[in-house]
Amino acid sequence: MEPAIIVIALVCGFICNRLGLPSLLGYLAAGFVLYSLGMADTHLPLLQQLADLGVLLLLFAIGLKLDIRSLAKAQVWGGASAHVLLSVTLFVPFLKVLGWLGLSQLQALDTWQLLLLSFALSFSSTVFAVKTLEEKGEMASLYGQIAIGVLIMQDVFAVIFLTVSKGEFPSYWALALLALPLLRPLFSMALDKVGRGDVLVLFGLAMALVFGAALFEMVGLKPDLGALIMGIMLANHKRASELAKSLFELKELLLVAFFLTVGLNGLPSLQDFSLALLLLLLLPVKMAMFFVLFTRFSLRARTGLLAALSLTNFSEFGLIVAAVASFKGWLPAQFVVVLAIALSISFLIAAPLNTHSERIYQTWQSFWHRFQKSHLSVVDQPINLGSPRFLILGMGRIGSGAYDELVTRYGNCVVGIDHKPDIIDLHREQGRNVILGDAVDTDFWHKIDPSAGIEMVLLAMPHHQGNLFALGQLNHSAYKGQVSAIVQFEEEVEELKELGVAAVYNVFEAAGAGFAEQIAYELMPEPQTQYSTDGKNNPL
Repeated sequence: MEPAIIVIALVCGFICNRLGLPSLLGYLAAGFVLYSLGMADTHLPLLQQLADLGVLLLLFAIGLKLDIRSLAKAQVWGGASAHVLLSVTLFVPFLKVLGWLGLSQLQALDTWQLLLLSFALSFSSTVFAVKTLEEKGEMASLYGQIAIGVLIMQDVFAVIFLTVSKGEFPSYWALALLALPLLRPLFSMALDKVGRGDVLVLFGLAMALVFGAALFEMVGLKPDLGALIMGIMLANHKRASELAKSLFELKELLLVAFFLTVGLNGLPSLQDFSLALLLLLLLPVKMAMFFVLFTRFSLRARTGLLAALSLTNFSEFGLIVAAVASFKGWLPAQFVVVLAIALSISFLIAAPLNTHSERIYQTWQSFWHRFQKSHLSVVDQPINLGSPRFLILGMGRIGSGAYDELVTRYGNCVVGIDHKPDIIDLHREQGRNVILGDAVDTDFWHKIDPSAGIEMVLLAMPHHQGNLFALGQLNHSAYKGQVSAIVQFEEEVEELKELGVAAVYNVFEAAGAGFAEQIAYELMPEPQTQYSTDGKNNPL
């Protein structure tokens, strides 16, 4: 590969990073620079192959983190389906008006071609949304999960279109893929046995590219769908997160090639550039439709807005749809370049919108709340903690042991939080007061009030980064009580103490009861009274 490609991509990415912009915008700019230098013909094919691999690994990583039940939510399948229909309904008249106003590219299109173009414009970028959510650390948030779910539904729509566009149905052997779930125990066993480092990376590549993409392509289905489904099959494995992390750097590097290829598709004529700019007028319409649909499905205004902003862009899949339509002769070839430019500029617009999404919500909060329904969906209702003295984030072995010890010492004034429904059910069967919530989800912190009478928060989540995130949220809230946390490694102790954690406990020293004992002796006075089971400070 030409060294200039690496240098130009590095310089452009570095400049954007220093300006506080997402580095992907620099890679887009690098693509246009490379095209201007005449590198498209010689290097586009190789970069396109690398970009395709990046997209496959991205979809595999999404599958690893996806709860398949989230696709069954009405906000996801209903929102995605309604948005596509509304987009086509509204975009076709808009494009017709532009044609009547004198845009020659659109004047020559008939209604069928306008429908195709509108369909391509209705998609949002999976690559951009995932990159943005990962950079913000909000992949696990409710709005992030809803946005990803909608994108996956859109990808399914694109796969259906691409399959139909071939003029042939998948092979009869595609029915054999229905037996893939039967192989799930075998894949899980292999993941249990495979080591770490390069072997784990190769295992991930084999699952995504061979058993996923290549297998699906052999039977006439889109390889992207295969990579996604293979990720979903491993999503509940205990090492799924470790596997995703092992592929992270490789996936990020390959996605650089994706953004370079967008710019390498060509520079438009003045007329094409003008049309691309006019197509950007559809972005506020897309955002408004998503926001209204999400709030109609009983999501909070904040959830609906942040999810809508994540989807306010044009899509690489829309570009693929246009390219296939152009190859079939259904759309003029110039529209691929027009959509590539519109896609690139939509990323430039969407990046700051998503960076400042919380500020956008807070600044016009009263306006957004006009659209919020009085009765909210179960998944997005405020969380009522009651009046506990202790809040435990993470109800695994350590958190459970600490819960029981604190209840023994101070009475029933403890509330536990965990993000796994099956764990919640188990704790409730055993009589513990445990609430469903995800402490690494920013939405969770907007649904609770940790300052209301809580004296201590125990960070008992198994991952250090999760505890750090929760600590950051506490430090930015009105909470004034004490915080204690668990660690697995000594080097994590000082980091937590510098951030204000009063007591840090090594999980390998003892069980959860030891955690609670340390809290009792180091931070809390011995109880002078035994507290009643209603959580109030009344002597029995």
